[in-house]
Amino acid sequence: MNGDEQLLNGRVYGHDHDDPDPGPRPGQTYAALIGGPLDGLLLDITGWRPEEVDEGAALLTELSRWPGGRALYDPDPNESRTSGPGVMCRFYYSGDMP
Repeated sequence: MNGDEQLLNGRVYGHDHDDPDPGPRPGQTYAALIGGPLDGLLLDITGWRPEEVDEGAALLTELSRWPGGRALYDPDPNESRTSGPGVMCRFYYSGDMP
């Protein structure tokens, strides 16, 4: 199993913890979250435009420095991206905000 397949075995951000199938869905596109409070989760970025992916994401979480705040994740501009379904890119933790 390659690294992307291992990541796809993870849970998708926003799916309920008691969801019987919290993993990735076929045909969807994901960013792998690296570091910080959401490390190891996948973020569904299906339908995001390239400029939206470039901006990264501020994700609500009770696990950030400020409970109920946001964990900030950004792509590495020097890292290549794949196209199509599966893990397209990685978003790296860059901090928290209230």
